[in-house]
Amino acid sequence: MSDEALLQELLDQEKRLVFDRFDNDTAIALGQRIIERARLDALSIVVEIARGEQRLFYCALAGTSADNEFWVAGKTAVVRRYGHSSFYMGQKARVKGVDFATAQQVDPHKYLPHGGAFPIIVRHVGMVGTATVSGLPQAEDHRLVVTVIEEMLAELRDGEARPE
Repeated sequence: MSDEALLQELLDQEKRLVFDRFDNDTAIALGQRIIERARLDALSIVVEIARGEQRLFYCALAGTSADNEFWVAGKTAVVRRYGHSSFYMGQKARVKGVDFATAQQVDPHKYLPHGGAFPIIVRHVGMVGTATVSGLPQAEDHRLVVTVIEEMLAELRDGEARPE
């Protein structure tokens, strides 16, 4: 996939992966689903789901360290500031051939534009939170978050379409 096609795909994911509502129970369910997937695939990851500044779900599987918390915080900071996935922001800087921190005039220790943090977007509201994974190569961190959000949204929509 070309760099431009990847950037477009990342933007398309943000437009497509939109919740109708997002409350504490939804956040916990999302976090648990990501952890279940990681356990099935024997992955060592940290997961954080937040709404605004409030952490609603956090789990660190075996094989992770406090360093993963640093990465979670830095990736999440990028999403909160720019409203786009951390992977998108890092790829965008790479395509432009610029250093992200220098171009954006941000602290490179606080803003980490590496894949794994994705905006939680609610229809007719906008971005309300973040889903962040750390522990894998950046494209895999991103893919894990996006895949589980896609599956969850499909199930939520299927459940809403069923007659009672």
